[in-house]
Amino acid sequence: MVRDAFREVVFPMRQPSVTARRVAAASVSLVLAAGATACGPEDNDAKAAGGDSTPHKGGTLTVLNANPQQDFDPARLYTSGGGNVPSLVFRTLTTRNREDGAAGAKVVPDLATDTGRPNKDATVWTYTLKKGLTYEDGTPITSADIKYGIERSFAPELSGGAPYLRDWLVGAADYQGPYKDKKGLDAIETPDERTIVFHLNKPEGEFPYLATQTQFTPVPKSKDTGTKYEEHPVSSGPYKVVRNDNDGERLVLERNPHWSAVTDAERKAYPDKIDVRSGLDSSVINQRLSASQGADAAAVTTDTNLGPAELAKVTGDKDLASRVGTGHFGYTNYIAFNPKTKPFDNPKVRQAISYAIDRSSVVNAAGGSALAEPATTFLPDQKSFGYTPYDHFPAGKAGDAAKAKELLKEAGYAKGLTVTLTHSNAKDFETSPEIATAIQDALKKAGITVKLQGLEENDYSDKIHDVKAEPGFFLAHWGADWPSGGPFLAPIFDGRQIVKDGANFNTGQLNDTSVNDEIDAINKLTDLDQAAERWGALDQKIGEKALTVPLFHPVYKRLVGKDIKNVVISDWTGVLDISQVAVK
Repeated sequence: MVRDAFREVVFPMRQPSVTARRVAAASVSLVLAAGATACGPEDNDAKAAGGDSTPHKGGTLTVLNANPQQDFDPARLYTSGGGNVPSLVFRTLTTRNREDGAAGAKVVPDLATDTGRPNKDATVWTYTLKKGLTYEDGTPITSADIKYGIERSFAPELSGGAPYLRDWLVGAADYQGPYKDKKGLDAIETPDERTIVFHLNKPEGEFPYLATQTQFTPVPKSKDTGTKYEEHPVSSGPYKVVRNDNDGERLVLERNPHWSAVTDAERKAYPDKIDVRSGLDSSVINQRLSASQGADAAAVTTDTNLGPAELAKVTGDKDLASRVGTGHFGYTNYIAFNPKTKPFDNPKVRQAISYAIDRSSVVNAAGGSALAEPATTFLPDQKSFGYTPYDHFPAGKAGDAAKAKELLKEAGYAKGLTVTLTHSNAKDFETSPEIATAIQDALKKAGITVKLQGLEENDYSDKIHDVKAEPGFFLAHWGADWPSGGPFLAPIFDGRQIVKDGANFNTGQLNDTSVNDEIDAINKLTDLDQAAERWGALDQKIGEKALTVPLFHPVYKRLVGKDIKNVVISDWTGVLDISQVAVK
């Protein structure tokens, strides 16, 4: 299923596995001002509307969304870092640090006492559960419940979650879940009620990140109702589901009386009730948040951005501007080449296009500098990813047509050449006709005639992810399931992840032994800061091959209601963290 960053709510990020891959999406965020108040685009010292920014318990938080919170089952959700709305109900072994900015890109314990204890080569990970953990009915949470929750995520009828465990766990590749295989997974051991041990196929130093996925949510076997579990999943978090209409179109959560803050340092759980209402038009959502009348004054959205026109209106209003946050999530929009097709098999042609790109016009096509930042690296500009600044083909702000022509001449195209750029016809932020046209205009100055091939979204996705049908020159985008260079670089550049009979994301079909070996070497590292440095160096090395042309990283603008307090976001998800929000 294709998940588009600008039409999807929860924005599950992704890193395809070897056996199951899905399309990326990004998250949207708010950036805080001083303390815990949302800041406006022009006022980094803005205070939250209403004066007193001290968070208090009580009240109802309303969530206004375009898309429903579908498949509210921890096995079926594709979320990371604990998710957003799901994290209110589902706790996992680890979670994201619920702090602003870079500090929030760290993984911290949740149900577990620590982030995991690896063996020497990071192929075995052991966790111990905290004492005193209970479900919404007061019964204790055990390690066997977490094992069962993971096992049921393998059931075909509960598909949809992150695919890593099928690849990472020993003997899990063909497992079909506990409904068909009562024996369970030998790769997961539970020697006692508080201990769980995972045996992996290969070293995975980033397993603590994976343990944030909702598949690690405990599920009591006696309460499992299969595909109907989403109607009333048993809560391990601060809220429980009391209403789920039309598969998440309206989701109402109330306090879980058996949740204890003593065992949960991350979730603040200020509101008494959370009312998630979906199926709304994006313009209506922004209008309601802007007006902030009645219940909408204590409302937020987890999937709706301000567009250029709306942003211009909001920026001119001091009150509204104080309620707009600016956020960044680790996400890259880029041009992809298929070097198996002419003329892109010639590195000088790819380099010429890299020099010719006018990133200023591309940024304008994406909504302007308020909504997009130019990119010259594949990794996003965040420390956790290992960001290392480089620009192998400096084009300046408007492109270097002269250098591009010089390279074309060396490649045997002194009189220029004609190429076709494939893009989606969808009016979204990433692969839109407007961005394609900006590229077309820039390359024309370098003697490159670009014909545009616009496809409907499904046809576009099918074409660019099929090795046999992949075009030579097309627009693409990528976001990672957790803040690390691994989920960014491995799916796109690891030659062993080239899929010839399914969804392929290694668009450059790169199969370089030195790159593959370095990926393996970094995966063995459990020191995540050290790993980040290595990912950054690898990004710089791969960038020299000109297999992609990074274009821009999106910037997100989002409104909150006037009575919203304690807005917290992080560089992990970039999403306003509902577990921290309070209402006036």
